Amino acid sequence: MSEAATALLSVADAHIAYGKVEAVRAVSLEVADNEIVTIIGANGAGKTTLLNAIMGILPLKGRVGFAGEDMQRLEIEDRVAAGLSLVPEHRELFTTMSVEDNLQLGAFRIARAVAARSFERVYALFPRLKERRSQMAGTLSGGEQQMLAMGRALMGAPKLLMLDEPSLGLAPIIVADIFRIIVELRAAGVSVMLVEQNAQAALQVADRAYVMELGEFILNGPAKDIASNARVAASYLGFTHEGESAV
Repeated sequence: MSEAATALLSVADAHIAYGKVEAVRAVSLEVADNEIVTIIGANGAGKTTLLNAIMGILPLKGRVGFAGEDMQRLEIEDRVAAGLSLVPEHRELFTTMSVEDNLQLGAFRIARAVAARSFERVYALFPRLKERRSQMAGTLSGGEQQMLAMGRALMGAPKLLMLDEPSLGLAPIIVADIFRIIVELRAAGVSVMLVEQNAQAALQVADRAYVMELGEFILNGPAKDIASNARVAASYLGFTHEGESAV
């Protein structure tokens, strides 16, 4: 993050444990206004654990600041009200409810007039959801369900949207749509923190990146620099840069 940028989200010295097993150790990160930050790493590295702890789903030792407030003392609902939102890896939709009813649940904390504008915004981003607004969520395709999960999170007009593996299991053409929308969200003033196995796609859209291994960040910096790092290329992008060693 540049010195001129203001941290919207600031995590300092985060430690997260499952019982006596520490899954995340001494992690610090920042996300600025109008910024896309990605966290890449192998399965089990601690990426999802970190997102869940920032959201308040898991306990975290350390400091989480958001929009100038200390998040540690706030419940999940209050973090959502402050402008922090998470789209979980498994989407967690209400499959026997309609698309529109799922979206409505994302707006339960905001005024009706604001919710109406949120519907317009979500349907503009995801025209397919508007076409299927009366359809049961469980009958949607995987890509449409991911769009619905993102749309539901956007209904509350978040300042920061955290996305956990949004491309998981989706066809390449749908993945391209999802990443295009992520870029559009930044342009519209929504910051994004992106946890993604598709490191190449994530690094193409992100401003900055963190590389996580075994619960710790081993590298961070501008996404273009991380993408050109020999170790990252060999471990996560599937190739070695010409003339460089991967060790």
